[in-house]
Amino acid sequence: MTTLKIAIQKSGRLSEDSIALLKECGIDLRNVKDRLKTMSDNFPLEVFFLRDDDIPQYVEDAVADIGIVGENVLFEKDKSVEVLEQLGFGKCKLSIAIPRSETFTDIKQFSGKRIATSYPGLLTKYLLEHQVEADIHEISGSVEIAPGIGLADAIADLVSSGSTLFMNGLKEVATILQSQAVLVKNHQLNDEKIALLNKLLFRIRAVKKSKRNKYVLLNAPNSNLDAILKILPGMKSPTILPLATPGWSSIHSVLSEDTFWDIIEQLKAAGAEGILVIPIEKMIL
Repeated sequence: MTTLKIAIQKSGRLSEDSIALLKECGIDLRNVKDRLKTMSDNFPLEVFFLRDDDIPQYVEDAVADIGIVGENVLFEKDKSVEVLEQLGFGKCKLSIAIPRSETFTDIKQFSGKRIATSYPGLLTKYLLEHQVEADIHEISGSVEIAPGIGLADAIADLVSSGSTLFMNGLKEVATILQSQAVLVKNHQLNDEKIALLNKLLFRIRAVKKSKRNKYVLLNAPNSNLDAILKILPGMKSPTILPLATPGWSSIHSVLSEDTFWDIIEQLKAAGAEGILVIPIEKMIL
């Protein structure tokens, strides 16, 4: 039987979210603790647990058919793989940071300066685009300590909340790359594996869609229905059901997370009552 092979991060910031995504897609995995690979019990999927830096290479070499990896790693490694889907988790920035005591005016001020980073490829490309020649020091960990010990004048590192920079007396001054987890594939999949991949993508997109939307139920007087229906977008049109109370109806719809609060305020102003918001587990369109 044909099996699809996926590479995910063994440990680190993308590991738990990658496993959670597969489980939300209805894929049961055997014990994943301290494993290098495992099989799904209910989907023809074999999971490899790897260092994130190795995932693009494994996918390019067709050892793994697909992989989940951060865009920061993918673009740094510059391997020949195809990006299929942005997954919406593991969001961060690759940024340049300097000591908080210093003033930043322009990227040109890094000319001739020393910059420490674990992403020399991305940093070099960024500096070339801005016509800046700097001395890049490649280090593989604790990049944020480099200015404090005199190794570098600045750093280029991943930033999520910014708390690590703050604790080390640094401040972010320029963004090189916005990054999130992506699903990638190699260029050598046969028809059977492509069919399995499409099934997996269908599930992933249904899970992603559900996270961006909320199911909303509300009560409203029939005299206000027209005004309320103009506010509600819905996938096609809202569902309207009569209530036991004469002159009132229950309205069911789906709202996007992006516009949720604005629309809820408009619904309240238009006479909606008893608004109930329910998370959506899966959303199939």
